[in-house]
Amino acid sequence: MLPSVLPTESDHVPVLAEEVVSLLDPRPGETIVDGTFGAGGHASLLASRLRGDGRLIAIDRDPSVSPFFERFRRETGVKARLHHGEFSTVLQHLAENGVRADVVLLDLGVSSMQLDRPDRGFSYAVDAPLDMRMDPGASFSARELVNEGEERELADIFKRYGEERYARPIARAIVKRRTVQPFERTADLVEVIKAAIPAPARFGEGHPAKRVFQALRIEVNDELGSLERALPAVLEMLRPGGRLAVISFHSLEDRIVKQFFRREEQGCTCPPDFPVCVCGAEATMRATPRRAVRPTAAEIARNPRAASARLRVGTKV
Repeated sequence: MLPSVLPTESDHVPVLAEEVVSLLDPRPGETIVDGTFGAGGHASLLASRLRGDGRLIAIDRDPSVSPFFERFRRETGVKARLHHGEFSTVLQHLAENGVRADVVLLDLGVSSMQLDRPDRGFSYAVDAPLDMRMDPGASFSARELVNEGEERELADIFKRYGEERYARPIARAIVKRRTVQPFERTADLVEVIKAAIPAPARFGEGHPAKRVFQALRIEVNDELGSLERALPAVLEMLRPGGRLAVISFHSLEDRIVKQFFRREEQGCTCPPDFPVCVCGAEATMRATPRRAVRPTAAEIARNPRAASARLRVGTKV
């Protein structure tokens, strides 16, 4: 049985917690890097396996995690350090400066404590300022994107990152509305999205604004670009035998992770008709297990936000 996570001021529950700890299997004396610290739920579980011997490096771009980190450090007694910044940038910096790790965890997407704070503007279910920045200090928010993006650009974002079927009419409606009055709040955007979608489609799967909000959040925070830059940095940072776990929440993220593992497992890149290998490339990672791990029905019942989670784990060879 896993120890309980540290208490938080929200209902944040670490997803796939038992699977993460079991597959990453941290041991005393090892170095753990949590690239998306959040409220510290996963970190506290992983750090408990160190038994006071080892260290944890935490990364998060959101400054509001500082109180959670201080409580984590105080209550676990683990040697730990917090780096504020976008995780791919910090991981690259650490790797270039010789930091090596045995365990790395990336829990992607927006955290529960961000979703549950209306002032952050992530949720389509609550009226709030249109924001969606994971780092509140960043200069570019969803407000700027919605009010300044060209119609074609917005449609492309909704289609590519949200797989929104009605991307074009929604983008057209947004541009038409902002010529009369700029968008300031999430409720204004939700209203326009609903009106732009055919009536029968409004009652389909999920909230009609869900896909557009996801797409805006991904674009504002460069989530896919961050992941693509982070994975090679993690590979450089990991010691032989080191383990990487990535929890993703939509197919675009999961595809990037899956293709990364497949590429690093491949080794030789010579054409199939070459009689011998001349490229000299060798496999650097092994997916363990081979397929993505999904939450159980029991976990989804306890925490509905876990439903779309996918966990992939790889070991450096």
